[in-house]
Amino acid sequence: MSASRAPVTDGLAATDDIGWAVRLLAATPTHEHRDPELLRRWARAADAFGAALAPVGCEARVVERDGGLELGLLARYTSRPPTVELFTDTLALAERVVDARGWRDWYPPGSVRAAALAHEAVHVHLHHGPAKAALKHALGHSALRLGRLRVPGHVAGAEEVAAHAYARTVCGLGRSPLLLTAALAAEAEGASTPPPARDARREN
Repeated sequence: MSASRAPVTDGLAATDDIGWAVRLLAATPTHEHRDPELLRRWARAADAFGAALAPVGCEARVVERDGGLELGLLARYTSRPPTVELFTDTLALAERVVDARGWRDWYPPGSVRAAALAHEAVHVHLHHGPAKAALKHALGHSALRLGRLRVPGHVAGAEEVAAHAYARTVCGLGRSPLLLTAALAAEAEGASTPPPARDARREN
């Protein structure tokens, strides 16, 4: 997909996908005083990990409903019973934002819904399988070192970055959903409503 059709004056689009991933990590609690270069290294590692994941199916029940704008969500996964909620009002706003900003080359019709579903599917995959440990290994962050023994540490926000990269890849998007999430937040702030700053919130 050609990036040339996106408005060159669009300040949001001027930040690349890794840049938005770094911003996500920087805004995540526990990372307030992290070295920006460390955050960028983690962002690149998480993005590469998500992009390389084999396609995973969504085994949870999928329900579509309104109310996402009030919650600030595109989608949400709940585990009892396993359900993915897709919020149609936020998805509709996302489609309007894509058209208004000239980003249709990056986000074809229907791709926002597909990306939200893919995002949730990979969160479930990372939560229940060995891929979560693999992500920790890819990040290279150590929670503890005892001689040659190294215990991989959790990097808050890295799973979100990986899930966005996965959705971008499997849905064939020209840009990460992180960019669209930022645009939705900007749109919501202008409308004085809670910004849909998160693609998903998982509840156990």
